Amino acid sequence: MNEDKFNMELRKFLKKVGVSSQREIEQAVHQAIDTGALKGNESLQAKMVLTIPSLNLSTEIDGTISLD
Repeated sequence: MNEDKFNMELRKFLKKVGVSSQREIEQAVHQAIDTGALKGNESLQAKMVLTIPSLNLSTEIDGTISLD
């Protein structure tokens, strides 16, 4: 295995995940505030699930996103 290439590919994937996730969360939060479902001062519980079927990998990452 080429460790350098693997590291670069992994970083590209994680960057894509980060950028895409941030965009989706921002849009959902703005829409929820616009519709009154959120006030904008809440803390949101979040969970990210990573799966790689060919490795039989499934892991969850929990966190909190504070809006104020």
